[in-house]
This record gives sequence, C-alpha cells and structure tokens, in this order.
Amino acid sequence: MKLCFILNPRSGRNARRPWLTGHIREFIATRGLDATLVTTTRPQHATALASAAIAAGCTRVVAVGGDGTMNEIAQALLYSPAALGLVPCGSGNGLALHLGIPTRLNEALALAADPAARIAAIDTGAANGRPFFNAMGCGFDAEISRRFNRLTRRGLAAYARIGLSAFRSRRSEWVVIHGAGQTKALLTLLVAVANSDQYGNHACIAPGARVDDGQLDLVAVRPVGFASAVPLIARLFLGKFSSSPGVFRLRSARFLIERSGPGLLHTDGETHETGALVEVKVHPRSLRLIVPVHSRVSTADPVPAPDFALPFP
Repeated sequence: MKLCFILNPRSGRNARRPWLTGHIREFIATRGLDATLVTTTRPQHATALASAAIAAGCTRVVAVGGDGTMNEIAQALLYSPAALGLVPCGSGNGLALHLGIPTRLNEALALAADPAARIAAIDTGAANGRPFFNAMGCGFDAEISRRFNRLTRRGLAAYARIGLSAFRSRRSEWVVIHGAGQTKALLTLLVAVANSDQYGNHACIAPGARVDDGQLDLVAVRPVGFASAVPLIARLFLGKFSSSPGVFRLRSARFLIERSGPGLLHTDGETHETGALVEVKVHPRSLRLIVPVHSRVSTADPVPAPDFALPFP
C-alpha cells in the first residue's frame, strides 16, 4: 500500500501548527509506511499533486486540510482506483463530519493509514462541470464563502461575523428550479445543493441526506428578516432545517437552476463566477473514500466512468 499525504499549510488549524509537517513525517517513519508527504503552495496545486501521486502508483491519497483541499484532491481521484483519506483540519469539515471521520489529528492519520480500513464508494456532484463533494450553493451562500475566503484567520466565530455582515447587505433573487419532474419559481435568499447533510460544524442544511443514494438534495431559502433568521439558524443546528417555514427542498439526480443573471456559486466553499443557468448533477459512487467502520455510508463498488455526457432532460 503506497500513500501520499498532501498537506495544505494554510487550511484552518494548519496555519497555527508549524510543527505539523514534522509530526506527519514522524508518523510515517514510526509506522514504517511506504508514503510521501508533499505540501501545497498555491490554489489548484493539490489537484496536480494528487494526479502525480496516482501516476506514481499511490493507492491512497490523503488530504490534510479543509474542504477546499479535499475538493482539489478529490477532483483527481474521480473514477480512480485510488482511495481518498481525510485528515480534517479546516473550519467546517462537512464531509468528514457527515461520514464520522475523526477530527482529532492522530486518530484521523491512523484511519487514513490503516491497511484494513473500510473503503466506500460515495456519490459526487458537479455544478456547471465543477466538481463538488459536500455542497454547492449560490446567492447568500456563495457571498459568505467569498468573504470568508478573504480572511487570514478563520474558524466558527469568524464565519459567524462574516455571516452577520453579509446578512445586513443581503439581496434576494428570483430563480426557477427544475428537478424531479417539477418546476418551481421562487424568490430566494440562497439555493444550496447538498451531497452530505451539512455545511460543516454540524450545521445541517439537508437533514437525512446521504452520499450513497444516487441523489442530491436541493434546499432553497426564501428571504427572511432578522427576527425570522434566529429560529432558522437554531433549526440548522438542531437538524430541523427542512421543516422550517420558508424552506423549499427537493431531491433529484439533476437540477437546473435558472437565475436572473450571471453570478457567484461556490463548490465546497470555493467561489467561481458562472452564468445565469446552473446545471447540477450527481455522479453515483464515483469516489472511493476511507471511512470508519461505523460510518453511515454503505460499502459498494464504484461505477465505471461514463463515456459520454447525458444532456439535461
């Protein structure tokens, strides 16, 4: 078993861990692993490093970072025989929390390097061709991500401050949503499409969502004022968000979101400018991932990569 650990030194807690590189090297040496450790230096570097690791024969590629690092590495592993390991060090760690992956450093490293660890095949998503593995979104969702990514120091408190600031200058947008045989026009604050059940930090945007059901969960939130936002946020952390007044939810393998014009969208917290039409679709069981025995995902063989693109129905 050949491993490659890819460390993003700027992700979340990693920025406050100057000792982390040495710690991982010691972990590799102590366990006698056939493994290398490489460090990212720029955006999208993790994708290139992961591709090189697969070409070098690595059967496991381990992301030591946050959701953005996970996204970059997972892009290279789609439909690959190599498995992704997660050592969550970011501000949200949504996919890791959904799957029950340890957030303690040594426990996560041990799981990623365990030769007997369980490997599951999970669904992934794409928004206008951009892969995501936990969640994507547009509107207020994407604006928070844009502001958060500009911060040098992150964390839940910083996210809350950014969220409050963005809420004060929020804008609503009319969207038309197509999916599951339905068409729905809504005035929205945000539209999110989730693969797992949460953004991160146990903020459950799509309670009950699974990463192994061949479906994605769309959640649209209608405009709210400050008085209505407080109970809505409480429901987000209590696992009752879907039953909130003003929340529309739909489950499907594909969605088409028509916005009033071009704008931002985020994929796992990374923002991109895109057109008025956003096509979102699922790729069933397209990523192999190392998970704990007790994880809520079922073990299954991955499906082969499609040899052609299906048009949106």
